[in-house]
Amino acid sequence: MVTFVLAVALCLAVLVLVGFVAGHNKIRSADVRVSEALSGIDVELTRRAALIPALVHTVASFAAHEKAVLDRVTDAQAALTSATGSASVVRRSTAEQQLDTALGPVLALGQTHPQLTSSSNFADLQRNLADTEDKLAFARQYYNDAVAGLNRLLTTIPWMFVAPLTGVTEKEYYRAPR
Repeated sequence: MVTFVLAVALCLAVLVLVGFVAGHNKIRSADVRVSEALSGIDVELTRRAALIPALVHTVASFAAHEKAVLDRVTDAQAALTSATGSASVVRRSTAEQQLDTALGPVLALGQTHPQLTSSSNFADLQRNLADTEDKLAFARQYYNDAVAGLNRLLTTIPWMFVAPLTGVTEKEYYRAPR
């Protein structure tokens, strides 16, 4: 009888250990997926920031009197560059919003300066920016999907019992700039 109880206790201990290992690995994998998705956003933000100097140069050659507008874009581009790679999703989103706000008047210059709109460099840069925006939207969605998966794991049974032992916490969603 004692051996039977010991065998059952041993089986239960092994099942708990296997469950813990499986839960730990599942939560850690989801956390890695979130980090990977955030890196994808950084790649697109860096790509976008890299296009800005060429855009500023192209516009500056056509509209030198718009120096204040171009300076705001340059400052916003520097803020975005420093925000990428930081741990804060909010900081990235805020820097992205600042750049969007600064880019609006620059892109509007194309309508007030017809020679700028006809420039192949300006048209190519606008196309690249639009392509980057599409990729950025996809990267944001992928990140938010990964965060949703992780947060769901951390708050559902049985994983919620393993979560505190993994050191993984809920992540914040990426809010697109408005």
